[in-house]
Amino acid sequence: RTGLDVSSKAFSLYKPNHLSASTLNIHTLDERERVEEQKKMATLKVSSSVPSPSEDAEQLKSAFDGWGTNEDLIISILAHRSAEQRKVIRQTYNEAFGEDLLKSLDKELSSDFERAILLWTLEPGERDALLANEATKRWTSSNQVLMEVACTRSSTQLLHARQAYHARFKKSLEEDVAHHTTDDFRKLLVPLVSSYRYEGDEVNMTLAKQEAKLIYEKIKDKKYNDEDIIRILSTRSKAQINATFNRYQDDHGEEVLKSLEEGDDDDKFLGLLRSTIQCLTRPELYFVDVLRSAINKTGTDEGALTRIVTTRAEIDLKVIGEEYQRRNSIPLDKAITKDTCGEYEKMLVALLGEDDA
Repeated sequence: RTGLDVSSKAFSLYKPNHLSASTLNIHTLDERERVEEQKKMATLKVSSSVPSPSEDAEQLKSAFDGWGTNEDLIISILAHRSAEQRKVIRQTYNEAFGEDLLKSLDKELSSDFERAILLWTLEPGERDALLANEATKRWTSSNQVLMEVACTRSSTQLLHARQAYHARFKKSLEEDVAHHTTDDFRKLLVPLVSSYRYEGDEVNMTLAKQEAKLIYEKIKDKKYNDEDIIRILSTRSKAQINATFNRYQDDHGEEVLKSLEEGDDDDKFLGLLRSTIQCLTRPELYFVDVLRSAINKTGTDEGALTRIVTTRAEIDLKVIGEEYQRRNSIPLDKAITKDTCGEYEKMLVALLGEDDA
């Protein structure tokens, strides 16, 4: 089994809490424009004319009935529906057959294919909440997943993940991160998962100059865990952070990540700090690094591979794939095909937009 909790208590057709009037302004024109821009960078292929949710639900039920499971039919439907369409299909399926689609999938499927399908079928906020909860229960290396969720999502997406976490686990994400991390990791991760950043493009160049100088001095003194560095990374907008690090390079002759390479390679906190900066400034490079580690000659990290494909297919997997090919001289779908097989391979390739559907 995948270990993915899809019991009746786990995200039973999760619905976000009603937002207060003071929170409703998150649904701004900027957010809608960001979503439209993401569609251009996504690999998910959705037909301009899809069957009704009722038809999709009926087809999925037929895939489970009879002798054996029709995995190809499941892929042909779910791997070509948007998050909103999958949400409606799941609601329709529950109304028609009295069972959450996730539970039906869990009973019929297994292994890496099951995990990929289940993660994909969850709403994005649910999925991030589940990934974050799993990360709080594992070793220090999973701190990277917490950082990834916190730093590569928009403010609205992270807010939805925190709401989903609260609804499912009856406590806050911040509470669990604080409980399951220690020392410098806690000092960095709690404010990151708690952040709600400004998403606009406006930057303060005077502030960028000041904070670039401040960060340079802290790095020079090897004070990587300094509260000012953490404050800047956890509160400033991504546009402001990019302006600060551009100024850092202009004033000090090297990128901030290059400066951080002078630290101890075995320092896990320093490694997490580097990844945090990369996620906030060039997330596609971070994801390429994760994929390169997940797909290699020594073995495949299916957990990381599944996580990246299912969380980025509707966002920026096209950009990630282009960067992957540029750096590795092989298309991402070909690299995945070489390292995976069966329905799991078909599902990932479909989400990459490289199947025949």
